[in-house]
Amino acid sequence: MARSALSPKGAQLNKGPRTGAEILPAATVIAGSLISLLPIVSATGWWPDWGLLMLVAWRLLRADAWPAWWAAPLGFANDLILGNPMGLSVALWAAMMIAMDILDRRTQWRDYWIEWGIAALFIAIAELAQWRVAAMLGAPVPLGVTAGPATVVGILCFPGAAFIAARIDRWRLGR
Repeated sequence: MARSALSPKGAQLNKGPRTGAEILPAATVIAGSLISLLPIVSATGWWPDWGLLMLVAWRLLRADAWPAWWAAPLGFANDLILGNPMGLSVALWAAMMIAMDILDRRTQWRDYWIEWGIAALFIAIAELAQWRVAAMLGAPVPLGVTAGPATVVGILCFPGAAFIAARIDRWRLGR
């Protein structure tokens, strides 16, 4: 009697997460990678890596969304979709997941600004690594034209990716 009086009309107790809730974070990372296939034409590479943004957003939001080894297949899918050299995103994303695991063990608390700073650091490292690999493969790309705008736009777009991840997480857990 007391439980029914406290719960809103039509609410079910012990409802639990939705079906497929464990694969939804990975699906949103793949969907983020697929955003790069939109027909957006630019002379410079200012478009951020939305797969990376979603990966970092999910990992900072919920450390238990997936194990660290999931970074390798997600990075492989990102490499296939974006046309990066095979293994670039695999190595970067796996290293980022390990670094975030270490950060979780070392920090007592994090607020929004600290998480945005952590995300900015990882986005900048990923863009610099992509620029460096492109330069090693013979692409004549100046740093300020390719990695600079993508880094700034990626850092500014991260709060949007974190908001999307938080809303999807709230929906998938049935809250």
